[in-house]
Amino acid sequence: MPTINFKPTTASRRNMSAMDYSGLTKKAPEKSLLASKQKNSGRNSYGRITVRHRGGGNRKKYRIIDFKRRKFDAPAKVASIEYDPNRSAFIALLQYEDGDKSYIIAPEGVKVGDTLVAGTAADIKPGNALPLENIPVGTFIHNVELYPGKGAQLARAAGIMAQLMAKENGLALLRLPSGELRNVPINCMATIGQVSNIDHENMKIGKAGRKRHMGWRPTVRGSVMNPNDHPHGGGEGRAPIGRPGPVTPWGKPTLGYKTRSHHNRSDRFIVKRRNGK
Repeated sequence: MPTINFKPTTASRRNMSAMDYSGLTKKAPEKSLLASKQKNSGRNSYGRITVRHRGGGNRKKYRIIDFKRRKFDAPAKVASIEYDPNRSAFIALLQYEDGDKSYIIAPEGVKVGDTLVAGTAADIKPGNALPLENIPVGTFIHNVELYPGKGAQLARAAGIMAQLMAKENGLALLRLPSGELRNVPINCMATIGQVSNIDHENMKIGKAGRKRHMGWRPTVRGSVMNPNDHPHGGGEGRAPIGRPGPVTPWGKPTLGYKTRSHHNRSDRFIVKRRNGK
């Protein structure tokens, strides 16, 4: 869906844009597929802030998404395309012939009234879900499982898609949106097509208050703090950070510093990292 550019009636409106939701077919979500979502404002069970810059924001209900596509070989009709406040992509409400309903991440191009199915013999068309061994090489996919039966974990954000590059020795080679080449077990499920809401990346927030509505509190640069608050702080006027490289408020290297475990179990499945090494 295209973005809407507002008239510059105020300074913030001048650089603000929003998604055009006119293509969505239903405003109220399916009540049977809603769950409460408790806010913790970045605090852990002891009440201490473990994730900074979180808090406030509009109240949200969680939409229960069927990432496993549990009903195999059961055709389902797309009842509606809806907005989901918990993710950048749109969601589609599926209604099965036995009356069951479920939400999935809406693929690009899927419309109300289309029939989707998950199974080994499903057609190769957007919205259908199949094991990777039944998908032709070169196909663009999303909602990819990392482990069989666990549910989709890869390629779920708006406008994202991965590509199936090869299949051998019980593994499927995928090129992920980051550029990483990774092997995945060939019996993992994936959905055909690209995730909906392609223009999401073109949306401009425009003002600080809109970010607060999303649950984000202000972020302050370390270089403008005092030395007791941040290693970059202090000095007369603008001052360099005074270190070989930037660090976190607790002194750990940051901005490009690799934090991935050196003995991660899944390292053996990565053929080429996203940085080309």
